[in-house]
Amino acid sequence: MSDSSSRRPLVELNQLIRENRVGEYSSPNLALGMSPVEFGEGTSRWVWSRQPAGALNPFGTLQGGYLTVFIDELFSTAVASRLEAGELAMTAEFKVTFLSALTPGRLEGTARVIRRSRSLAFLEAQVAGEDGQAAVTASSTWAVLRRQ
Repeated sequence: MSDSSSRRPLVELNQLIRENRVGEYSSPNLALGMSPVEFGEGTSRWVWSRQPAGALNPFGTLQGGYLTVFIDELFSTAVASRLEAGELAMTAEFKVTFLSALTPGRLEGTARVIRRSRSLAFLEAQVAGEDGQAAVTASSTWAVLRRQ
């Protein structure tokens, strides 16, 4: 497969995100009940309406690893809207702060690109429970690479 044909799915995905075509977005994590609501210029908003039983810890609250998957979806779609043709981004660093435990129910997450340079993007995210209060915050740095 040529390099340009291997990039085609990424180029199309980034364009889909830039055009806010949330209904066409595909990810294995949609099967977990996560779904995009809106993509904007450097922003992303998702809901996680139903969590599978396997996403809960023995205390009946959401396991942190599943929450980080949700946040990674937020970050990846926010940064994708700021990529140009031929660019890709990957997580360089990720920090999550759990402010309070979350029980199963409707969660809403938002992410935004704080700053984008030629080779780095800095992002922040927040996840709120049904009460609307922030329960998880996160920050991340993404490396921006240009494929030839």
